[in-house]
Amino acid sequence: MSYVTAADLSREQMVEFKDIFTEYDRDGGGTISTNELGLAMRKAGFHPSPEELISIIADVDQDSSGTIDFSEFLTLMARQQFAGDPESEVKSAFRIFDMDGNGTVSQQELKHVMDSIGTKMKPEELLAMMAELDTDGSGEIDYDEFKFMMAQ
Repeated sequence: MSYVTAADLSREQMVEFKDIFTEYDRDGGGTISTNELGLAMRKAGFHPSPEELISIIADVDQDSSGTIDFSEFLTLMARQQFAGDPESEVKSAFRIFDMDGNGTVSQQELKHVMDSIGTKMKPEELLAMMAELDTDGSGEIDYDEFKFMMAQ
């Protein structure tokens, strides 16, 4: 599972990818066919094999429409941009947990994310998880602690 999203792209990258997407969205309907996706990716500088393209489409076409909308395209481009960069993956995942952007994950933020992915935890389980991850005893999980956990 990749945690990289369109939010990890710079504004300039988003504009560049929008131009490419628009070029292949010939009818202006807001989607490109999966057949056109390979052409668009090559224009963006990525060269997936036919097998990789099938896998990419299966991963990105979340609504199974057989077409890729701009949101799905941006997510794909972000993943391709940061492919092979595990540090970017960890940073993206950390941002999901660090909801207030203060550089740490509180117990409440951890609970919220766990609940949102369908992992309901009892209060004592949440406390145990925090105690295990919070190696410096600050009461919150900082980026280094999070990174260590992700490496396990």
